[in-house]
Amino acid sequence: MNKKLFPVLLVVLTVSVSFTNPFKIYKKDWIDLNKNGKKDIYEDQKRSIDERVNDLLSQMNLNEKTNQMATLYGWKRILKDSLPTANWKNEIWKDGIANIDEHLNGFLNWTKVETKLDLVTDIKRHVWAMNETQRFFIEQTRLGIPVDFTNEGIRGIEAYEATGFPTQLNMGMTWNPSLVHQMGVITGKEARALGYTNVYAPILDVARDQRWGRLEEVYGEDPYLTARLGVEMAKGIQAAGAASTPKHFAVYSANKGAREGLARTDPQVSPREVEDVLLYPFRKVIKEANIMGVMSSYNDYNGIPVSGSKYWLIDRLRTDMGFTGYVVSDSDALEYLYNKHHVAANLKEAVYQAFMAGMNVRTTFRTPDSIIYSLRELVKEGKIPMDTINSRVKDVLRVKFKLGLFDEPYVKNADESAKLVNNLSHQNIALQASKESLVLLKNSNNALPLSKKLTSVAVIGPNAKDNDYAHTHYGPLKSASVTILEGIQNKIGKSKVLYAEGSALIDKNWPESEIFPEAPTTEEQAAIDFAVKQAQKAELTILVLGGNTKTAGENKSRTSLDLPGHQMALAKAIHATGKPYVVVLTGSQPMTINWLDRYAPAIVYAGYPGVKGGLAVADVLFGDYNPGGKLTLTFPKSVGQLPLNFPTKPNAQTDEGESARVKGLLYPFGFGLSYTTFKYSNIKIDNQLAAKDEVIVSVDVTNTGALAGDEVVQLYTRDLLSTVTTYEKNLRGFQRVNLNPGETKKLVFKLVSDDLMLWNRDMKRVVEPGDFKVMLGSSSEDIRQSAVFTVK
Repeated sequence: MNKKLFPVLLVVLTVSVSFTNPFKIYKKDWIDLNKNGKKDIYEDQKRSIDERVNDLLSQMNLNEKTNQMATLYGWKRILKDSLPTANWKNEIWKDGIANIDEHLNGFLNWTKVETKLDLVTDIKRHVWAMNETQRFFIEQTRLGIPVDFTNEGIRGIEAYEATGFPTQLNMGMTWNPSLVHQMGVITGKEARALGYTNVYAPILDVARDQRWGRLEEVYGEDPYLTARLGVEMAKGIQAAGAASTPKHFAVYSANKGAREGLARTDPQVSPREVEDVLLYPFRKVIKEANIMGVMSSYNDYNGIPVSGSKYWLIDRLRTDMGFTGYVVSDSDALEYLYNKHHVAANLKEAVYQAFMAGMNVRTTFRTPDSIIYSLRELVKEGKIPMDTINSRVKDVLRVKFKLGLFDEPYVKNADESAKLVNNLSHQNIALQASKESLVLLKNSNNALPLSKKLTSVAVIGPNAKDNDYAHTHYGPLKSASVTILEGIQNKIGKSKVLYAEGSALIDKNWPESEIFPEAPTTEEQAAIDFAVKQAQKAELTILVLGGNTKTAGENKSRTSLDLPGHQMALAKAIHATGKPYVVVLTGSQPMTINWLDRYAPAIVYAGYPGVKGGLAVADVLFGDYNPGGKLTLTFPKSVGQLPLNFPTKPNAQTDEGESARVKGLLYPFGFGLSYTTFKYSNIKIDNQLAAKDEVIVSVDVTNTGALAGDEVVQLYTRDLLSTVTTYEKNLRGFQRVNLNPGETKKLVFKLVSDDLMLWNRDMKRVVEPGDFKVMLGSSSEDIRQSAVFTVK
């Protein structure tokens, strides 16, 4: 016998012996979940979901109901066992559980990934283990209520191996809804193939501060773009049979000073900005994608914690927006009611407030019994009515029925799962996303693309070999990846490429060095000097600078947006050689690269371009792909200009009349260059708002350059006279179009009344009569065509 397999075989034997099921519950077209020998209504696929939910609820006792209101975190997070054990019959989840989160997905903590357990690393074994876990709830609980396996998935489903996409921010910079939809379908398909039934994606937060560490997780700083891409991501996930659970509802991304960690409170944002910017994507995605879940945030707004607020979780989310799924809490959102916000005296009172307010399931890294027992006590004390419990549980059960878990609770074919997950077709779509997300920021004198005939190229910088960004939390953890150095080597041949790190990503005293800068140490200067020698030996240098997982991410907001460490000293040293060079920037935050913008011949912003990002960057650098991505974040010149974002109110960000501050932006929202040029002409407006609720806008776009390329045509509106101040430009349409040299295409956009609405002085959402300006352009500041129409 293979000794390495013996522990696994022993576990399998333990499971089968411990849970021998005397009931033949699996019938031809139904499962006898409650083991009573007859087909109950909730077991009958032909009955409506409401009938099935009501029948099941009528059979549930208090213990079973309250268990459907808590999450059990998976293996090595809270759950100690990778597979069911005999002791599970003594645990609180013997009566079921709402969901198990991140079970066997490989994520252990921010610095550690499981690499040894085959139930994590081997897809077939993983599928078997997920099925065995589900089998416990089907066969060993009284009513056989299946568990919803939740998991993260904002750049592909979080697993040891899955298709790895660029970060959500990079996906925003593609400006390509159909590509985002494909990503959603792949994420949903791979989730279901691995046994996960509910994906915590997309993130619908809208960025407001460039220092925020979690910028990699959002589409950008515009609500319309976030909504359009969010709708497609959610639709894609759910078209593949998984639930989409966006986050974080609500007013989460305007945290004071962009602070992270435990400081996610007290957002400084006005009521109209809440409505027009931060709630807009949720409203659209709930209406158009019919999402099955929402995660409630742990911040407050105007003194009221969201996760303890009936106004937010019922009045706005359900009554106003029409949400019908179930609400899970973000980590410790319930606990924060008493230990951070101090609006509850203790945990039990926090449980009361949260579930009375509309929470369905408490999700955090604590044992589920910590709130289940409180729920039971509150019911017995008459403080939480049984009708409230029933209502919260119905929402959870309804989603499980919609997912088909009561009829097909198991992944059917592990072999097919192994063929599907991270297959070549999916990888190619992810690679296309990587390419489309790259943004050309500068290209003086056509410094790019580079010639493949170069005899020697120096690749220098801390991000040339560091692609930690491709393996962060909330997505695939160990899918094979390609660094930027490897991508360039693959493109022109390894023998032509010289390499030097030149500078570490951060210096030894970072982030303190951002306010107390120090000269490079002897060792650090030696690294810069060696890089200079490599640059001097090469025909051209590719500088790969920026940020990475050490400088950005959850709990990693910045006090500066300058290049960290001694990267700027490295860049200036390479510049001083007089040899040609270009710059590639990775990083999830805008960077105050004023010196590079002035002196570097060409700059490509790569963001966090995914597991195949190195291939995509090389394709752009050497002309095999013409970049067409556009920024979805404003790049300031200094953090001293913040807050600075898009959209903005009239004159709120003007520099007119200023005489003691740096003026202007580095790059505006929507900015991005190409290796070709585009001309806009013939704007036309057909106003049928009164008759058909539509305004049709068309424009001709021509490729006036020598290369085929993509242009992202952006449509902005402006209410020229209104009873309240409105934004200077409202993004209300965009199309990414590919054009051959000399080719012209007519693009057509449709505006509806919802696109023109404002919140008037009575806080009613209306369209006010008057003139509206339509602006079409290549960025928010590069407007090429405009016209006016009138609403009567």
